[in-house]
This record gives sequence, C-alpha cells and structure tokens, in this order.
Amino acid sequence: MNRTGKTLLVLALVAVVGMAFRVSWNALRDVARAIGADATAATLYPFVVDGLMALALVATLVLVGRDRTFALRVLATYTLASLVLNYVHGLVPALHGRSVDWGRLADWDPANWALVLLATSLPVGAIYFGSDLVAKVLHHRPEPAASEPPCGPDGAESASDPHAAAHPAGQPITPAAEAPALTAPVEASGQTSGRAEAAREPLPHGPHTPRTVDTETTEEVLRAAQFEEAELERLRQDARRTYAESVQASRPLSARALGEAYGLSESWGRKQILAVRDGEQPPAPPSLRAVDDFADTAAV
Repeated sequence: MNRTGKTLLVLALVAVVGMAFRVSWNALRDVARAIGADATAATLYPFVVDGLMALALVATLVLVGRDRTFALRVLATYTLASLVLNYVHGLVPALHGRSVDWGRLADWDPANWALVLLATSLPVGAIYFGSDLVAKVLHHRPEPAASEPPCGPDGAESASDPHAAAHPAGQPITPAAEAPALTAPVEASGQTSGRAEAAREPLPHGPHTPRTVDTETTEEVLRAAQFEEAELERLRQDARRTYAESVQASRPLSARALGEAYGLSESWGRKQILAVRDGEQPPAPPSLRAVDDFADTAAV
C-alpha cells in the first residue's frame, strides 16, 4: 500500500474511534454522576476509560513480545469494562435524568456493589496501567530493519552485484578472503598412481581377512621395533668399522671418543671395541623389505 492509502486508512480509523467515543461518552458520564462525581469529574470520566483504551491500542502497535501482550490485555480489560457500563446505562435509562438514588446502579445489592466497584476502580487503574504502558513505550528500542536486496525493474530480486564486497561491511579483510581459491586439481605422480593401482589389485592369495584396529596396532608396533633394531645394528657396524680403520691407521680411538662420535655413552663404545678385538662378525641388519613382507603375510 502506498503512502496515500495508509494516510487515508489512519484518518478513517481516527474518525470511527472519535464517533464511538462520542456515543460511549454520554453513558460513562451518566454512570460517573450516579456514583457521586461532580459535573467536571463526570465530564472527564469518559476520557479516563476510553482514553486509556486508545493509549493501549497505540502501545500495542509499538511494543513487541511480552510488552505487546500486556498492552493487549489492558486494552481488552478496559474495553470489557466500558461495555459493561454502557450496558448498564442502557438497562437503566433513568441514569440520564439522575432520577435514581445516589450510588445506585442496580436493584440487587451484590450487583450494585460490583458495578460501583468497577466504575470507581477504572480511574485508579488508568493511572497505574497508563503509566506502565508509557514507560514501556519510552524504553522500547526498535530492532534494526534488515537491509532489503536490490530489486530489478520488474520487482523481482536481482542477482548480487558483482562489484560489491564479498564480505560483510565493517569486518576486516583476511588474507584468505583476498586470495582466490585454488581449484586446479593437483596431478598425482606416476609412482603414487602406480602404488594406488597396485593397492586396488587383488592379491593371488585370495580375499583378505578384514583388518581390525588391534591387528593394525600390533603390526605397527612390530614394524617400529624391527626398524629400531635394524638402525641400532647398523650403528654398531659403523662404529666397529670406524674403530678398525683407526687401528689400521695406528691411531686407535678410545671408548669415550668412539661413543661420543656416535652420540652414545663410553660403555657402548667400549663394547664395540671389545667386539672388534674378539673378532665378532655382527649379523646383517634386517631390511625394510623383510618387514614389508612380514606385514603382508600377517594381513593375509
């Protein structure tokens, strides 16, 4: 709806509310006179009841959430109270001529007490509820409106502007946002592809038993232990060879110097010297190929 239509709708609402207030004003004024109000108080009484209804209506349009529910309840309560007093005025036309007894709105005493209590409590309630509603409206902070996407000439949402920033406004640009994403796939080497194809080919021994987590852990521990032992044996052979060469050069190394040369202790160097003097031939270290064959055999 355009601005002109909204303005006309609001003016029509104000006109209807004004006429309804004039109709209700006569009944509320007579009820106020019947419960003992003077001429000035009786004239202002309708503004208290129907005026708070108008205030609650405005608060309903402004507030949200629980505050809006509270405003609706106030509006409903005072609307019902005004309806009851207008109904009583219609049942007792003598209220307009002030021919009834003072403070008498009904012949039955309990009904009369309830009506008098209702009529006299409305001004006090208007002070309390009106102050609360005004405080809620003054302290209300409207939520920021979400920015609408740009629309094309046909009214449909257009695609995002290619020249617009790719990140939200107010946030720093990170290096990852500045650099374009690399989408080119990395070509695998021939050796890697060959290993992948070999891994997919079935072995001639038949289908493998599916490995469990415990089997894989045991194989990894065994493989690591064998590799470590092979490295230690290779280190021993190198140390003994170094000592033998130093003896041939007539410059034999001490146990301490031999151990420090390989980052180990003096006692370790002394053991290697004794092994050379005793003529021990250390066994050849196991190769990684043997370890691989053992792992493949265990996996079958």
